[in-house]
Amino acid sequence: MKRFTLAGWRPRARLDRLFLPITSSVIALLLAVPSVLLLRSPRPRAQGLEQLMTAASLLQSFPATPERPVPALWRERLGAQLAGRLWRQQRSSWWQFWGIHAEGAPYLALTASGPLAQASSRLPANSLRVGNLLVVAADPLSRQMLQSQLRPQQRASRGVQGRCLELLEQRQGVFWNPSALGVIVGDVAPLLQRFQEGCLELQLDANALRWQGEAAAVDGVLAPRPQQTAGQALPAGAGLPLPADVLLEIEGASLEPLLQGLLARQLIREPLASRYGLDPSRQRRLSQSPFRLRLRPQPTGRFQASLELQLLVGRQGKSWRPMLTKVAESLRQQGLRQPAAPPGKPANPTAELEAVWSREDGVVVGGWRWLRAGSDEQLLLYLGPTPSLPLPYRPDGTDPLAPGGLRLRARPLALQQLGLLPNQMPPLVQRAEQLSMEADPAAGGKGSAGSLSRLWGHLQLGK
Repeated sequence: MKRFTLAGWRPRARLDRLFLPITSSVIALLLAVPSVLLLRSPRPRAQGLEQLMTAASLLQSFPATPERPVPALWRERLGAQLAGRLWRQQRSSWWQFWGIHAEGAPYLALTASGPLAQASSRLPANSLRVGNLLVVAADPLSRQMLQSQLRPQQRASRGVQGRCLELLEQRQGVFWNPSALGVIVGDVAPLLQRFQEGCLELQLDANALRWQGEAAAVDGVLAPRPQQTAGQALPAGAGLPLPADVLLEIEGASLEPLLQGLLARQLIREPLASRYGLDPSRQRRLSQSPFRLRLRPQPTGRFQASLELQLLVGRQGKSWRPMLTKVAESLRQQGLRQPAAPPGKPANPTAELEAVWSREDGVVVGGWRWLRAGSDEQLLLYLGPTPSLPLPYRPDGTDPLAPGGLRLRARPLALQQLGLLPNQMPPLVQRAEQLSMEADPAAGGKGSAGSLSRLWGHLQLGK
């Protein structure tokens, strides 16, 4: 009996010829369908406000308030007649913003509704459509500059920018980027690296302007959404008003948020190491120290104000003393001197705890003093006249700061009267009697340049 085997049975060639066209068709279909879908559904166009955020340094949103007088910006951009009619018809938010370089006159943006939404309608002078918005510039050149900076096709905004977009579409607020921050705060900008880009929700209440929001360094815009705690919305501010003998007070769990922008610059970092003995290890130690910084007015004398920096060095005082010795040597080389004891009078018994430096004419220009709080030491550095003996500073009071947190209190009007407030500050800030602000790293943040910070505070206006 002949044994049956599969060796002589050869249907495979027929199957190959049968399945090859089917396989090729399936592969072609798998490649073709996504391509067709991409062609039919390209990257979505950014809406008007989203486009403006990429072309603006500072952008403010305002709710519809047709019962109030027409703002000057509306009259200047639209003319009195058209501005009055559109103002009475408004039902949604409107915006004003400044260009990417924070220079020039502001733009007006409003939702294109009614006749303005029709493609055939006659638009106001120096205006253009941006998505669902109508934007009116101050002049043809400003209009041309904005049009060249707009990017209609872009990825959807994420992180801080995405949440700021949501805020500006629905509530009254302000969005800024590094260009605007540099213009508003001037030379103080290097101290605010953590807050280069962000937004605040604003609320005007009687004689106070309150806010809450978030900010990050430019490389931190994809930080996670901060966790909100119950009852945190638009708090009254941080701490009590400053007394009359203090113009500005900043306190924090570490100096890093203020120093990171300065120490990132080689022109600042290297002289600190070579001239004053602040090598990288001491710079890190300085950055990690809890602190309180105060600016005090000086009604008499050579100085308008004096500066005091109180550092909590704990039990590391011995490691700070060699640094101060190096600083003392450098100050002597620059012509400063320590007042000598009068003839016949014993030397100052606190010489090891205090150093006072003056010019050749005897004017005291600064110094330092060691303080003790229990078993811990604190170092007070000051510029200006010798301060009265301050109380040791304790940052562990009833309202402690989170690691990486900052708390600021100021009297803007008093600073403005002394010429110590940046001229670019908004007039509302310049006229304020008290300013309080607090910044804490968002949950999961480390308080570094790339982390997200929650911001809140208030501005007390004059009556």
